Amino acid sequence: MQSSAYGASLAGGAFDVVHFVKQPQTILRCLSWLFSIVVFATITAEGYINQTKDQDAKCIFNANESACSYGVGIGVLAFMACVVFLIVDAYFPQISNAKERKVIVLGDLVFSGVWAFLWFICFCVLANQWSKTPDSTEAVAGDAARAIVTFSFFSIITWGLLCFFALERYRQGVNEFEQEYRDPANDQSTPYPPSPYASSGPTGYQQSPFSNNQEQPGEYQPPAY
Repeated sequence: MQSSAYGASLAGGAFDVVHFVKQPQTILRCLSWLFSIVVFATITAEGYINQTKDQDAKCIFNANESACSYGVGIGVLAFMACVVFLIVDAYFPQISNAKERKVIVLGDLVFSGVWAFLWFICFCVLANQWSKTPDSTEAVAGDAARAIVTFSFFSIITWGLLCFFALERYRQGVNEFEQEYRDPANDQSTPYPPSPYASSGPTGYQQSPFSNNQEQPGEYQPPAY
């Protein structure tokens, strides 16, 4: 039976593409990657419009430049993070060191939790600013703004699930370590038999079996002729 740690075998077998694609975290990362593209690409392409009185393009979310910049920044960083974590997930079974796996799983757990929270802030900010946007802007960029807000909400779900699966992998690794490790001082199921010299008190002296056959020293018997 092969030992495992943090959801994968420690043997470091060959890369299985089918198993990798079917993993829940792989599917969620691909969805998160796609949602981030929709958010930052839509803001970049259709998130700024020119008003009739202004020459400079304004953000469609109540002309709030910070809202658009925040959405683009979160989306771009999420896009790059998904690519990095997908590569790490593909290489994860090849890592035989349990400590390195623990660091990777903890990094995934922390990053996914933080990014789920940042997407929640992004969704709240964009939805709030869109509710204050004038009707003239809504008529021009309504579809793009609703798509940005919707996929920001979907990103909260995917990153939250990624955080959940990372937490499960971390708990699995800790439980496996506790089950496999035994303290030698408390381990009573030793496979070795007790030592025959383990008695504490002195034992009685036993005469050598050859002593009876030995002649007393000093007694000479002449040979018979």
